[in-house]
Amino acid sequence: MEKITSFQIDHLRLKPGAYVSRADRFNNSAITTFDLRFKEPNKEPVLDQPALHTIEHLCATFLRSHKEWSPKVVYFGPMGCRTGFYLILEGEYKSSDIIPLLLEMYNWVKDFDGPIPGATAIECGNWREQNIDMAKWECNRYLNLLKNAKKENLEYPA
Repeated sequence: MEKITSFQIDHLRLKPGAYVSRADRFNNSAITTFDLRFKEPNKEPVLDQPALHTIEHLCATFLRSHKEWSPKVVYFGPMGCRTGFYLILEGEYKSSDIIPLLLEMYNWVKDFDGPIPGATAIECGNWREQNIDMAKWECNRYLNLLKNAKKENLEYPA
């Protein structure tokens, strides 16, 4: 069986950042999958599960409500390893193309005030496991990285 592309990335050299994980075509549509890596793999503690869950709820809500980007959003969700998130968009993009969207989104999360969208027993299968304060902290940390992103934060290591 062929090793999938994401398992071919050297996770010992991977830094936090925003990477194009893959680019695919489905019929006439281009699809770009982004690796939004919050944590340095195998070196930093992973994202706290309640914070990860809150970030997922907030970012998915933000993206699905965004005037420009919502029609292009296919998926936003956590990585199984809990070091970041996947964002899948319809269209062909480079990492630098979505930095303004990511800055807007993580600023929104950092400044969010109010009930967490979808965090009730009717709406979510694990609604109690949320941590807004830690979610804001993690998003602010990632936001600061994105504001000063270098090539090593936007392109996978060779």
